[in-house]
Amino acid sequence: MKNHNRRLGLALVFAVAALTMLPWHRIEGGFFGLGWLSAFPGEASAAPAILQIVQHGRWWLAIAVFPILLGGVARLLPDHAQRGTLLSWAGGLGLLVLALQGLAIGFSGWTWTISESLLGALPVGQPSMGAGAVVIGLVFVLLFAFGLAERGFLKGDAFVTGAIATLVLLVAVFVFYPIGSMFVGAFQDLDGSFNPDGFVSNIQDPSVWSLGCIAGGGHCGVAWRTLWLAIMTAAGSTTLGLCFALVATRTRFPLKKGLRLLTILPIITPPFVVGLALTLLFGRSGVATQFVSSLLGLEPGRWLYGLTGIWIAQVLSFTPISFLVLIGVVEGVSPSMEEASQTLRADRWRTFWRISLPLMKPGLANAFLIGFIESMADFGNPLVLGGSHGVLSTEIFFAVVGSQNDPSRAAVLAMVLLGFTLSAFLAQRFWLSGKNFATVTGKGDSGRHIALPYGLSIAIHAIVIPWMIFTIVVYAMILFGGFVRTWGLDNTLTLEHYIRAFSIGLRDDGGLAWTGVAWSSFWTTMEIALISAPLTAVVGLLTAYLIVRQRFAGRNLFEFALMMSFAIPGTVIGISYIMAFNLPPLEMTGTALILVACFVFRNMPVGVRGGVAAMSQLDKSLDEASLTLGADSFRTIRKIILPLLRPAITAALVYSFVRAITSISAVVFLVSAQYNMATSYIVGLVENGEYGVAIAYSSALIVVMVAVIAGFQFMVGERRLRRENRVGLAVTTAAAAATIGQEKTA
Repeated sequence: MKNHNRRLGLALVFAVAALTMLPWHRIEGGFFGLGWLSAFPGEASAAPAILQIVQHGRWWLAIAVFPILLGGVARLLPDHAQRGTLLSWAGGLGLLVLALQGLAIGFSGWTWTISESLLGALPVGQPSMGAGAVVIGLVFVLLFAFGLAERGFLKGDAFVTGAIATLVLLVAVFVFYPIGSMFVGAFQDLDGSFNPDGFVSNIQDPSVWSLGCIAGGGHCGVAWRTLWLAIMTAAGSTTLGLCFALVATRTRFPLKKGLRLLTILPIITPPFVVGLALTLLFGRSGVATQFVSSLLGLEPGRWLYGLTGIWIAQVLSFTPISFLVLIGVVEGVSPSMEEASQTLRADRWRTFWRISLPLMKPGLANAFLIGFIESMADFGNPLVLGGSHGVLSTEIFFAVVGSQNDPSRAAVLAMVLLGFTLSAFLAQRFWLSGKNFATVTGKGDSGRHIALPYGLSIAIHAIVIPWMIFTIVVYAMILFGGFVRTWGLDNTLTLEHYIRAFSIGLRDDGGLAWTGVAWSSFWTTMEIALISAPLTAVVGLLTAYLIVRQRFAGRNLFEFALMMSFAIPGTVIGISYIMAFNLPPLEMTGTALILVACFVFRNMPVGVRGGVAAMSQLDKSLDEASLTLGADSFRTIRKIILPLLRPAITAALVYSFVRAITSISAVVFLVSAQYNMATSYIVGLVENGEYGVAIAYSSALIVVMVAVIAGFQFMVGERRLRRENRVGLAVTTAAAAATIGQEKTA
């Protein structure tokens, strides 16, 4: 009761602060730019709600005060049911009022012309909701959630109820709303009128569904090409990720630290760079191609351009994601189960095949699903290496920005892609349903992992070592390209590319001047990435906890909605965000906020899937013991769950930070002159033929990302599972028993 009142009182304090201190409408230049302070409180656009009511006569904003007063009254009621009912009504009514006010805003002011004389139109260009309205909206959500908790929803746990309500709101605003806005375009003409003809013609297009490659009549449709590529990429990246995880955790491989670095390198590489490196190696004029052609007397071919080249690049790029997901799962397999199998006279191979590998199923399924969706959504590799073999992501891009100018076709292709990814998600759920994979419990786990079967150890080393060498060669080509005058043509060594990108001078006052052409986008990228990475990890892991540990209505739909943002190509995400947030009530285009929101809800599913895989191995008795001892859900998560999820936390932080830096398909639509990201700037350099500066910039980003990733690893730390030696544990237990017996005798 005391905790509930404290939470409710804190929410009401935030509501009062939003009404009296924060601007109610969007300020030009952004709220966090603090430019609104110069206009505060005289201008109507910068004034908080209370001053807009008193000074500017906008009495309709006073309606938002009424739910806050209801919440204050509810806090004084002694009866739980009455307090819960009043809080639910207060929160629901407040959200309804706020939504109606938001929908009443048009591009040039309030659109409720019937009462315009009473409302008073807002200044043109300043009509969208600001920080005060956003904070009030979150408070209304919390009031509604606290009301449900008071009425016994989810056993009266206010933290869990509030977390679910907040995440539902965020997913609705930043996933459903933009994607729904884009899908509506499938049934519209360019002028916005309803016309289903475009949807019908595009969904029946033979170029999408043709099976000519099987029947011998030409190419298969783009849908089948994309599906086949995604299956092959997911299988390849999952297999390689498992091999890397086994080598890193179950063998005496001497270069484990170098192995971990090499598995990280492809994921921290900016877009187009790996494709360009593969082109210089295996293209018609590539180093490897020319060497083999001269040695064997063969004509150089174009085998790299098509699905084969895309597959190599995607496996190289997505294997690290599988490794990050699988390494925690491989470490989490209980050694005592493997020892029990050997005690029952099973050999190493049978133990691995029947005990260890089945316990890794959550990680394998999640790694395959992530590889499948990543391949479906990939844009950079198919654009560089696809040639005439386009995939759904590139076809969607050209349908929007190319000569076709057909948003309806883009929306239809996005629907096809979403159908594939959701089908994979359902297949994964069916494979894992009805099985328990918990291996980390509250009991001490004795022993060490058994050695791998000899044949399996040889096989995974035979896979891992050549792939390591291949990765080293690719990145040697990338680094070499930053130190030559013209990559592939004039290999004279030079530092001019780094000097042009990152030169530093002195101002007249003696301060540093960032004179390099790359500094502006570099600092912007670091700022946005460092903001979005922790937010992505928090939202993703909290969502994973709710999915695995809680049962509530709509849980499966909630999980589907999360995967939707990850399943849609970044190109479509960028376009949908532009369509949804370019107009009131949530006008965010041209700001840093839209980039942060895109990164958080685009990359969150990796944190969710990694958290789900790791949390599936944590026995529920850990939570139950904490709750039985009087801890609430928040304390249980902080003290019990999070320390055991450190591999998943690291994976979420690393992935979200890196993708915020290396993402291109969505970013290219959302950047502005004030907030230009590194990848967008690199693409511009590539388009202008400045490959040396682009590679120098990319190399610098790789070094910075390695340093930040090491910092994340240091801050999060490693998960420590209590696994003592069985003999030592027995001796310690006997000594403790003898000591207790002596004390009782005394």
